[in-house]
Amino acid sequence: MTSRRHFLAGAAALLAAPRITFAQAPTSRRFIFILQRGAADGLNTVIPYADPAYAALRGELAIGLEATSKLDGTFALHSSLAELKTLYDAGDATFFHAVASPYRERSHFDGQNVLETGGKAPYALKDGWMNRLLASLSRRGREGIAFSPTVPMAMRGALEVSSYAPSNLPHANEDLMLRIEQLYGQDPQLHALWSAARESRAMAGDTAAQARQNPQETGRMAASFLARADGPRIAMIETNGWDTHSGQNGRLANQLRNLDNMIAGLRQGMGPAWDQTVILVATEFGRTAAANGTGGTDHGTGAAAMLLGGAVKGGRIVADWPGLGPSDLLEGRDLRPTLGLDALIVQTCAEAFKVDPARMTRVLFPDTAPVKAREQFLRS
Repeated sequence: MTSRRHFLAGAAALLAAPRITFAQAPTSRRFIFILQRGAADGLNTVIPYADPAYAALRGELAIGLEATSKLDGTFALHSSLAELKTLYDAGDATFFHAVASPYRERSHFDGQNVLETGGKAPYALKDGWMNRLLASLSRRGREGIAFSPTVPMAMRGALEVSSYAPSNLPHANEDLMLRIEQLYGQDPQLHALWSAARESRAMAGDTAAQARQNPQETGRMAASFLARADGPRIAMIETNGWDTHSGQNGRLANQLRNLDNMIAGLRQGMGPAWDQTVILVATEFGRTAAANGTGGTDHGTGAAAMLLGGAVKGGRIVADWPGLGPSDLLEGRDLRPTLGLDALIVQTCAEAFKVDPARMTRVLFPDTAPVKAREQFLRS
């Protein structure tokens, strides 16, 4: 016999799910933005092993070439990123280095706001660049989706955007679902909400419960939405825990392993749609070039970013490397940025959705000078 408590818990879990409605897609391309909240350390992710100052600056945090996956004559990849190395070798991954947004003050909250809104200063803009992207493409009311308990700043704005995250409440059985269906059947508003919630539950499938603890299942769950012919085309995934002030080597290895597993789950779950998929991985800013006194690094500037997916013209490192010598560092402490993260975002979105880069700049980063096209990042 179903208890009243479980009945109400099951109803709440589904009614709390977003109302997800998707129009016919104007494009087959999927664009996913993965945000590394906390300032991920790019120097120990895409490792400049050939820079003579790297080992001296990092001391015990330095990762030797023998403990990495070599990419080219200058850079190597952290050993936790086995899936990403496979993608790189297959031409489905490009790594960017010495990347940064226009923000320079090293506050997580302000830096994330600049990155997510597309402003030149914190809180200068009130909506997110992903919401503006959706609005510019969504002529028929198509929604994006955030795989998060709440809609992140990057996706907030005039256009309605759904969010989805697995519930921690007990999984409702089919008998309970039928009872609630009958209960809400005569109420137009509740019945519409219930139907939409059931649809999102079906989209997530059996991976939703596993995704709460398993990054690979999180990737598969996201793919269960994005791979559908009638599913979303633009999505955001948040990852946390990248603020490695102490004990960095072990913590960063675990963070990167989780990211790698999530990407593996996305690739597996996307199936044939992987060939039309573009994943941008970025962080609000990087970390100091030198290690601190507690086995970690502090807030910095230049970072690494990644483009992944079957639509990526990969197998490359894109970096105008500034060097790590004392005179090369920004303010004597940080990797000096030589590529704007806003420019990377603009060109990626312009190529993915076949929009002129100047127009895309006006949409995503209205306070920025028009972005000039670089070498092509995506396959035609």
